Formats: sequence, C-alpha cells, structure tokens
Amino acid sequence: MKKRVLGIIMGLMIAGMTVSGCAGQEAEKSGDADVAAVETTEEVDDADKEASEKTENEEEAETSESKEENGEEEMAEDKEIKNGGIEEAIAQETSDVDEASEIASEDEERVPTASISSDIIPGKYVSMRVKDGGKVERITYTAHDYFGDGKEIEKEANVYLPADYSEDKKYNVLYLMHGIGGDEDEWGLSKADSRVKNIMDNLSYYGDIDPFIVVTPNGRSAENHASQGSDYNSFYCFGKELRNDLIPYIEANYSTYADYSEDGYDMAATREHRAMAGLSMGGMQTINIGICECMDLFDYFGVFSAAPTSNKAVQVADSIDKSEYDIGYFYNICGTEDKVAYAAASAAAKTVPALSEKITPDENYMWQEVKGVHDFKVWYLGFYNFAQLAFK
Repeated sequence: MKKRVLGIIMGLMIAGMTVSGCAGQEAEKSGDADVAAVETTEEVDDADKEASEKTENEEEAETSESKEENGEEEMAEDKEIKNGGIEEAIAQETSDVDEASEIASEDEERVPTASISSDIIPGKYVSMRVKDGGKVERITYTAHDYFGDGKEIEKEANVYLPADYSEDKKYNVLYLMHGIGGDEDEWGLSKADSRVKNIMDNLSYYGDIDPFIVVTPNGRSAENHASQGSDYNSFYCFGKELRNDLIPYIEANYSTYADYSEDGYDMAATREHRAMAGLSMGGMQTINIGICECMDLFDYFGVFSAAPTSNKAVQVADSIDKSEYDIGYFYNICGTEDKVAYAAASAAAKTVPALSEKITPDENYMWQEVKGVHDFKVWYLGFYNFAQLAFK
C-alpha cells in the first residue's frame, strides 16, 4: 500500500514537473516573442524617426534655399528700386526747364520788391542784366581724394562775383551744391544766360540783398569726380574738402570776412558769413555735412528737395542742440509731387522745430511745400527765396 501511494505521489510530481517544464518553455517563447516585438517596434520607430529627420532636414534645406532665393530676389529688387530711384532722380534733375531770359529794362524803378514766393519768380528778377551785372570765374584748386587714398587732386569750381566786386569790400559766401547727376556746372553758372547769375544780379541791383559771392563746386571728394561713372559714396566725404581745401582757397583768393593765413586761422570766427545750400544730393550734403558735421563753418543752410539718404530729423535736431553754435537760418523747400525726395525731405527737416530748442519757425526756420516735382522749377525758386533769407 505504501509502495502504491509513493508511486502515485512520484507520478504526480513527474507530471507536475512535465507541466511546469512546458509552461516555462511557452513562457520563454512568449518572452522571446515580446522582446522581438519590442525590438521590431523600436526598429520601426528608429526608421520612422530617421525618415522624419530626413524629411525635416530636406524641408529645412528647401526653406533655407527658399530664403536665400527670396533674399537674393529682395536684394535684387532693392538694388533695382535704388538704381531706378537714382535714374529717375538724374532724369528729372537734368531735364531742361530754363527759359530764355529777357533783357533787363533800364527804365524800371530801382526799388526792392522781392519777397518769399510759393510759385513763381517775378520776371524782373530773372531778366539778364547787360549792364550792372556780376561775372563768373572758373577756378582750379588743389583738393584731396578723401574717398580714396588722400592724395592731392585738381578740381574745378565756378565763382560768381557781384557787380562792382572790389578787394576793398568784404563779402559773404554761399557754397551751392549740385545733385547726384550733376557737377560744378549743374546750377548753370558757366552758361551765358545763367538763371542763378540773373537772380543774384537783380536781387543785388534792386537792393533786396547785400551782394555776396556764390561758389558752385563738384561735391564728389574723389579722384574720379565725374558726373557719370564715379562712386556716389564720395559725396559723403565732402566735409573734409570744404574744411581743408575749398574754403581756404576761396578765402585766400577772394575778399571775404575771414582772416586767412597759410599757417592756419580761426574759420569758426567768421561762420556767420558763410552759407551752404544744395539740391537733392546737395541738399543731403547741406544737412548731413553742413549741419551735422560743420556747424562751426556755416550759419545759414538752404535745402532744396533733400535726397533720400539725408539724416532724419531726430539726428538733425540732436546735432543742432549739441552744437555750441546757433543757426542763423534753416530753409527747406520741396515739391509736393516729388516722388524722389518728398518723403525723405519731410523726414529730415519737417519736424526739426518740434525737436530742437534752437529752431523756431519764422525766426530761423522755414519748411515750404510747393506744387512741383524733382526739378529746377522748384530749385530756382528755392534759390531765389534762400538768397533773400541768408546773411540777414
């Protein structure tokens, strides 16, 4: 009996071991399957991740290429707009608006009647004076290539001298600047029938102003200062030429208020006897160089349709207020239809009185908007008006 019971127990144990062994193998198989499934999932995830990263990289590359293409397109567009703006400015600037002047009447009463105009210059102030008129001289002076290596160069300029100019009398001097497409002859002083000369002759003849000298230089301070093919950036170096070359030459060779000396002299002492004015790019130079760099040299400033690279009003006002010098007069004019300069001229000067403690409308400042575009109809009017305001 004991042997039978023992046999049954042993059988049950063997059976249990057999079942246990089968279960373990299944468990192992099941475990191996789970591991394989996990590994397969991980492989899929890795593949998906790799594909995703590849897609992202491709998208980033495409985006980068797109940005580069867009950037190049924008740069090309900006360059085209800039060049187009320059071309438009030059085209309008060099358009012929001069009309043949009538011969001045010798019978008209010699009394001053000029006033600040918003439309036309009265006929008697643009007529040609055969008698009692001034003269224009062509000068050559030594300057420097300030845009380049600083070497000495020869440049030319025109100088208007009033009627009856005399070394026994002292004269104020206006430095009158041209635009981006011009040179020392753009204001027409070299012409037989010069509008600037006619205006100066008649304002002086009728007693509206005290006669003064007008200088029209070339505003590019570079060896290549031609009106075509030169670098526009040379305009921004002209302050050095004014200070070191041109003004000293004028004051050494003409009868001005300065106490000139080859050994050096105090140029600031006679700043109230100098004015600077200009059209378009020359207007920019009057603001950026005349006001913001050389207030120790000039007291009167005339800006006619200032170019788009002119300093903004905040900077202009800051320069004025930080200077130890006051401003005699700051005159501005621009055509309301001037697509080249109106926005820039407004941004440069229109709000200066509100920003500067030294500028007061009607006392030493004028902002004048007139019907017109970017041409000499506006600029001759501006010259006529400014000639009446300077040196008062």
